[in-house]
Amino acid sequence: MAVERVKQVASHLAFGSVKGREALLRKSPEDVVITLAIRSPLCKAKRGGLKDTKSDEILYEMFKQTIARSSIDPALIQDVTVGTVLTAGAPYQARNAALAAGIPDTTPVQTINRWCSSGLMAVTDISNKIKAGQIEVGLAVGMESMTDNPDRGGPPMSDIVKESQLARDAAMPMGWTSENVAEDFNISREDMDEFAALSFQRAEKADKEGVFASEIVPFTAYVKDAGTGERTTKVLTKDDGIRYGTTKESLLKIKAAFPQWGKGHTTGGNASQITDGVAAVLLMTRKKAEQHGLKILAKHVTTSVTGLAPRIMGIGPSIAIPMVLEATGLTKDDVDLFEINEAFASMYVYCVRKLGLDVNKVNVHGGAIALGHPLDKFLLSYPRRDTDRIQIRCTGARQIATGLNALSRRNGKVEHLYKDHVVPSC
Repeated sequence: MAVERVKQVASHLAFGSVKGREALLRKSPEDVVITLAIRSPLCKAKRGGLKDTKSDEILYEMFKQTIARSSIDPALIQDVTVGTVLTAGAPYQARNAALAAGIPDTTPVQTINRWCSSGLMAVTDISNKIKAGQIEVGLAVGMESMTDNPDRGGPPMSDIVKESQLARDAAMPMGWTSENVAEDFNISREDMDEFAALSFQRAEKADKEGVFASEIVPFTAYVKDAGTGERTTKVLTKDDGIRYGTTKESLLKIKAAFPQWGKGHTTGGNASQITDGVAAVLLMTRKKAEQHGLKILAKHVTTSVTGLAPRIMGIGPSIAIPMVLEATGLTKDDVDLFEINEAFASMYVYCVRKLGLDVNKVNVHGGAIALGHPLDKFLLSYPRRDTDRIQIRCTGARQIATGLNALSRRNGKVEHLYKDHVVPSC
């Protein structure tokens, strides 16, 4: 056992000494790989298909779907981490839903909260435990019901904490941070609406072509009768927040959402939607996946995290992406696809421009502006062989499902389905 552990640690240390394409494409039995990445439809909070389905019911359904599609005995799952931000009593809800769905009581469940990247941090947590030799198989979930748990802000700050300007900034609404980014970095309303329209148009095209069917699982939800209060079930299969026919011109007609701050460039059309949804990612060692004959979708390599001034919080990807590129020895030109969170178009525009990214490589099937943003979502793969794709992803679990799906369709190579995708995170 000790010898195997030394070999495992050595294989992970080797990645740090050899960087770039060679390291990313190298295969080791101890690699952390993804064998399943699925999600629910993303539904408008308070108005969409999941509005009558409670948080624990959403988790329960995703756990059931994961068990059904994982092709392994759920008893092999040695740990579960659920990323969630607003869920009241989250540890109770996650553990109870897992038990009810058939995850055995010998499998522990924990919750993790890092705001919008909570789902991604769940993936990172499981990956790190596998790399450390603590487990061989783990499940990461990102879930938010913004209908069931609306964001009402944090508790009042104590006087001593309130003395800090940074602390006061951190308590400000997110719309304020969007306006700060627009004003500080000269992002125009026209720029924001142009990028927002692109998100909607890409999501509409993907939806019409059935692209999302590869990542969305048929999801059982509840529907409450407004008159009797009786609940019945229905199966959801499509996102309900995509606004067909959206153009830059139509977005320019929408009034400012936050005219009290900055120039009022942020609107309901160029900001992410308040959304209900859940995604799950199953991770394990390569040798365990091969032992059970599972298809390997991706290899998770590394995650980079960083902080920045709260007043411009949304530009984090512009700092984290260079960090993960440096850690892996890659350049942005090595990357096939980028998934960057579209919390607000101001931040989306800034990150693309600051990093000098080809917009045709970024959020190719739309992002949070079009699909929605449950508050909880980096990937890489090498483009020299048909089966090798590089992707970078910044913020969570939903984006892993969407990004891997997008990679599988590059150049029509659907049949290769992520044979050697490599997944760093930021």
